[in-house]
Amino acid sequence: MVSFLRFLINGISLGSVYAIIALGYTMVYGIAKMLNFAHGDVIMVGAYIAFCAMSYLNLPPILAVLCAMLVCTLLGVVIEGLAYRPLRQAAKLAVLITAIGVSYFLQNTALLIWSSNPKVFPSVFNVGQIKLFDGNLVISSETILTIVANIVIMIALTLFTGRTKMGKAMRAVSEDKGAAELMGINVNRTISLTFAIGSALAAIAGVLLCSAYPTLQPTTGSMPGIKAFTAAVFGGIGSIPGAMLGGLLLGVIEILGKAYISTELGDALVFAVLIIVLLFKPAGLLGKPVNEKV
Repeated sequence: MVSFLRFLINGISLGSVYAIIALGYTMVYGIAKMLNFAHGDVIMVGAYIAFCAMSYLNLPPILAVLCAMLVCTLLGVVIEGLAYRPLRQAAKLAVLITAIGVSYFLQNTALLIWSSNPKVFPSVFNVGQIKLFDGNLVISSETILTIVANIVIMIALTLFTGRTKMGKAMRAVSEDKGAAELMGINVNRTISLTFAIGSALAAIAGVLLCSAYPTLQPTTGSMPGIKAFTAAVFGGIGSIPGAMLGGLLLGVIEILGKAYISTELGDALVFAVLIIVLLFKPAGLLGKPVNEKV
């Protein structure tokens, strides 16, 4: 029982990181209808910025995270303006290829700046542990921080998109860009803000990911980025609660699969579950089917 609870908590913690990353994917797709496959590499950039701020500038963790968020926010806006905005009316395949190109550009730039040597990420939030069942179950402060951060971010985004003027503008652009523009909404600014928010979330996710798994290198964000995209599709891409649900479920499935089935098949199990879900519910768990005129 204690072992199961330990694996479950670890799965929720890992799933919380996936959920935060998936929120960036789902916001960009829900509003701009673009798949930003460079999102995983923005995670890596955020982690490196926080690492440099703490290791070289001796900044406290909170300032390091804020620096990472600032740099990734600017990076997201630049990527959208230079790489995606000119292709807004282009075929989806062109956007997809461009996203892959941006991903490789960020990875190779990181290789030139920081080299391929793994770096040990310093602890961000280490104020003790919670011990339960006579010390047999230990919950680290990083685990608690990750889960709490996921909940706070999800609630904040839900309130932002539902109650603020800019959030309502995002929803309008998501429904119909042309009609939104006729109503006086600046579509370009709205989409840029979406990329900025998604990239800031990627920075937070990068720090939380490296706090739990301290090895940092230029490919750090690749696999978590793919799994987070899977989580967004699993929960229903375009849905904020769906991204959270998909991330948590995938994290739990991955950890429990590695613990009780096979370490080697843990990742494969995640994608197998996704395929099964999409066979019966193509829009994802909380996604809404979209009827398109042909």
